[in-house]
Amino acid sequence: MKKISILFLSLLVMMFTFSSITFADVAEGDKIITLGENLSEEQKKQILSELEATDSTQVITVSNQEEHNYLGNLLPKATIGTRAISSSSITYTEAGSGLNVTTHNINWVTDEMYLNALITAGVKDAHVEVTAPFSVSGTAALTGLIKAYEISTGEKIPEDVKKAANEEMIQTAKLGDQIGAENASALFAKIKEKIAANSPETDAELRDIILQAAKELGITLTEEQIQLLMDVFNKLKELNIDWNQVGEQLNQAKDKISKYLQSEEGQNFLEKLKQFFISLFDAIKALFS
Repeated sequence: MKKISILFLSLLVMMFTFSSITFADVAEGDKIITLGENLSEEQKKQILSELEATDSTQVITVSNQEEHNYLGNLLPKATIGTRAISSSSITYTEAGSGLNVTTHNINWVTDEMYLNALITAGVKDAHVEVTAPFSVSGTAALTGLIKAYEISTGEKIPEDVKKAANEEMIQTAKLGDQIGAENASALFAKIKEKIAANSPETDAELRDIILQAAKELGITLTEEQIQLLMDVFNKLKELNIDWNQVGEQLNQAKDKISKYLQSEEGQNFLEKLKQFFISLFDAIKALFS
């Protein structure tokens, strides 16, 4: 009887221990929507309709305080504002499909900037939409997207990685003001791709990677811009980021980063494609001659 009682108590302990743990299992087609907490009821209806919410779609809210938590050290309070407006959705796609991002009424952060930052945070295999009822900068949307990803997958993203992803997004946008948004997004992606392939051991090696990436994309950087990039990537190097996954996601997203096709690698791809069709055309001609 004593053994049975001990076994019963052990089972009870296990039940209470694991009852607080939730396991999420997202499937292809699953969607979660984030709404800015300060949207009016009419604006919420508009956003839910735009993002094609159904009765089974999970909907969460993002507060202005959450935005300040991640952006407070990166942007002035006046820039972040006092209202949470921008909203988003994540629709999960088949494994290995990569990330895809589209935006509406977002005037500063581009699709590619979200894509880069989400890859850094570890988000994968999903179609992401970011929107607002009127034109906004879009800086706060990443907070909602990461929160949605954690809730829907049950996968906790470390706080330092979240902050790093937000900083990457902001610094990319700031650099984009100077060298062009497409150039900045492509440069960040190219640098991450090179780090994923061969992680630098020293500042000198990191600087060489940055300069090589810029050269391949035909971008000229100032010393101040080089230092900004070194600061961002030195922080990323110190974090527990799966660089193999970053490399894989970037490889799948290359066709979505518009500047890629203008790089040396992209041009080589286009040249190979051109030669393929020339060879195919010659083979067809030979059949009829």
